Amino acid sequence: MDATTPKYSKARYDEIIKEVSSYLKKVGYNPDKIPFVPISGFEGDNMIERSTNLDWYKGPTLLEALDQISEPKRPSDKPLRLPLQDVYKIGGIGTVPVGRVETGIIKPGMVVTFGPTGLTTEVKSVEMHHEALLEALPGDNVGFNVKNVAVKDLKRGFVASNSKDDPAREAANFTSQVIIMNHPGQIGNGYAPVLDCHTSHIAVKFAELVTKIDRRSGKEIEKEPKFLKNGDAGMVKMIPTKPMVVETFSEYPPLGRFAVRDMRQTVAVGVIKSVEKKDPSGAKVTKSAAKKNFEDSFISFHHSPLALLLRMVEGLSNQISSGCLTSCGGSSVLQIMV
Repeated sequence: MDATTPKYSKARYDEIIKEVSSYLKKVGYNPDKIPFVPISGFEGDNMIERSTNLDWYKGPTLLEALDQISEPKRPSDKPLRLPLQDVYKIGGIGTVPVGRVETGIIKPGMVVTFGPTGLTTEVKSVEMHHEALLEALPGDNVGFNVKNVAVKDLKRGFVASNSKDDPAREAANFTSQVIIMNHPGQIGNGYAPVLDCHTSHIAVKFAELVTKIDRRSGKEIEKEPKFLKNGDAGMVKMIPTKPMVVETFSEYPPLGRFAVRDMRQTVAVGVIKSVEKKDPSGAKVTKSAAKKNFEDSFISFHHSPLALLLRMVEGLSNQISSGCLTSCGGSSVLQIMV
């Protein structure tokens, strides 16, 4: 604000709010819920304490506005989703994928499935900033060592997930709500831009323009429109040209929002409403994962009611064979149980 003419000009402040609010409305934000704080970075006006140079402003200081932002809840109770940013081969350790935990937790000993290929293996260790972790939570940028997997089997854009809790799968197609922001012409069926979703960058085909909608209310305006242009919003069925993992925005927000890129610029943004996934049958399962799954199944059965009953019957059978089963009113304990 100290660079305005005159300095700390309320008229310039109001002008900026008007211009920025117009843009925010286009991308779906409500400007009435966003504080616009006039500050001076050089002089420190209104950053920590209120400034007499801005006595016409009655809102919060920058620090107060930041303090009013509520901390987002970490979705650690959801199934694991960890999009890979890169994969490394480290001598003496092995294959180490790295990425940010978006939902759920990852920990040593967990059997993970990588979408879209369905490759399943066991996690040997998890590290963050060169420190071993017992578990990593949403927001953590981690590296994790996996067993019996080559670097060539994984790549950026793959998604790690818990093999026993809604594992990530390849998307056959998905329907999205799209807002066209910056396209020089008209977008119709067959349009094939690049989709940037989480760490994945894959070309997709606009297979079908399902409906044209009001971008604020979401109400349908037109069925099966011929095209969409700048400022339009619509429901679009998309088909990836290569294997890709996406999720609905309602279930996994970080994997359900995207930008549409073409001509070196962002032409549209959107969120995914529904996904049709492919059958993961025939995917590779490493020996360590198969062993871990068998051990977990054995432990689970060992503590089940059926296993307890079988152990009781086995014990009674041993007593019968040894001739030391106690009679009870002329009937054996086994007969009474039956």
